[in-house]
Parts: sequence; structure tokens; C-alpha cells
Amino acid sequence: MTSVSDDIVDITPDNAVTPVGTVPVPVVAKREGRGWRGWLITVGPPLLVALAAIGLWYAYSGFVLTANERNISLPYAHDVWRVGFWNAENRGELLDALWVSTKVSMVGLVISMVLGIVVAVAMSQAAWIERSFYPYAVLLQTVPILALVPLIGLRFGFGFNARVLVVVIISLFPIITNTLFGLKSADQGHHDLFTLHNADRWTRLRKLQFPAAVPAMFTGFQISAGLSVIGAIVGDFFFGRGEQGLGLRIKEYTSRLKSEQLIAAIILSALLGIVVFEFFGWLKQRLIREWH
Repeated sequence: MTSVSDDIVDITPDNAVTPVGTVPVPVVAKREGRGWRGWLITVGPPLLVALAAIGLWYAYSGFVLTANERNISLPYAHDVWRVGFWNAENRGELLDALWVSTKVSMVGLVISMVLGIVVAVAMSQAAWIERSFYPYAVLLQTVPILALVPLIGLRFGFGFNARVLVVVIISLFPIITNTLFGLKSADQGHHDLFTLHNADRWTRLRKLQFPAAVPAMFTGFQISAGLSVIGAIVGDFFFGRGEQGLGLRIKEYTSRLKSEQLIAAIILSALLGIVVFEFFGWLKQRLIREWH
């Protein structure tokens, strides 16, 4: 079988003229966003929005709510920091819960990535497989997860495995759809080139479809990363047993009207989702910025 080689194509116009005595200089794309100015442009706007949100928080808590309402529902930001994070005991509880939720969400996300890629590859290879399985992939996204949580608990228990299963159900669909879209988005001219060289199905998948699918795949990973955190907290919240993750802490703080710890737990949940989302965004840029 003839292998597909990387050909160098000269795209210089035929009528291009190089002045005598000069050496052609390759055009290099200007890299922007370097140094402290780039950092300020990137971080500055979100930081200003955060400061504005904190200002509105103080204004609403101080001028709209009474003292009792503020203590129950929305305490000042510095009270959340003092009670939820600065207090060593409360901070230890939240960090332990964060670790439990992180383990559940990451294990579920890895399983979703493996299953999603396998299912998407299978569907991309045969139309009948896509017609057979894609409706059930959509079903995972449309069935309310809260309706399945009791059934999952009764069948698989209320521990680590059941929570991971909830994460997989919530985060699987975006990976399937985005990976399938990427695998099917390879240029038809490239497909014709592989056909001309008698490339088999595995070579076409490995050298053409997978490289074309990488951007879409990582978009699905980013979406599912946030969903995996939600799934870990939802499963933890409604199972109400086993190791105490952020969901159980949120449930406990709500029932005991510990608003400072409750808001601190919500902040940690949001930060976990942001960190995982940004990690896959950074990884995508590292992998595809040179060619996509």
C-alpha cells in the first residue's frame, strides 16, 4: 500500500517579483499579548467585573436586606471569607469536601472521554451504527438526571461508584457529539487523496479524521469538564451518604442556615469547574495552535 506523504505546495503567485539584490524574508505572524500588557488585557476585564459584582453584593446586603435577612441569606463578602475560609476548621471541612468532589468528577470525566471517543469513532465508521445509537446518546441529555438518581442509588448504592455514574451520564453527550462532528468534518479533498493512495480505514482514521477532530474534541472536553463538576455535586447532594463532598456540605449548611459556609462551598464548586474548564482550554491551545 502506498503511504500518504506530506507534499510541500508552493503557493507563491507566478507573477510575484523579488527585487534584485534582496533576500525574501518569510512573513511571521505578529504575536500579541506578550508581557504585562497582554496579561492586563487578559485578566483586567474579568477582574473589573468581579470587583463590580462584589460591590453590588455589598450594596444589596447593606442597603436592601435587614440584619436578620443578611445573616440568613447573603452575608457580607468579608464574613464569607472570615468564617468559610479563614477559620481553620471550616476551611479543612471544605477542602476535604472539595477533594472528594474532585475525585468523583475527574474519574467520571475520564470514563466519559473514553466512552465518548469510542462511541463517536464507531458512529463515524458506519451510518447504521450512528442511526442506531445516536438517539440514545440524545436520550442521556434529555432525561432529567434527578429522576434517575434514586434509581441509581437503589441499584448501585450511594457511594463513590454511583456518584461517578451520575457524572458519566451528565457529561457523556457533549463528548460524543463534538467528537463525531470533528471526525466527519475532514475535508473531502483530503479524503479523495487518501482514496487515491489506497489508504485503509485505520490509516484514514488515524492520519486524517483524528487530526481534523482534535479542536472539536477538546471543545467537548471543556463542556463536559464543567458538567462533571455539576454531576459530582448533584449526586452527592441527593444521595446524601458516603464521603462528604461539596454537595453534602451544601445540603448540611443549608439545613443549618450556615450561610457563610454555604456561599464558600458554592464558590469552591464554581472554582473547581473553572479550573478544569481552563485546563482543557490550555491543553487545546498547546496541541493545535501551530496548525489550526
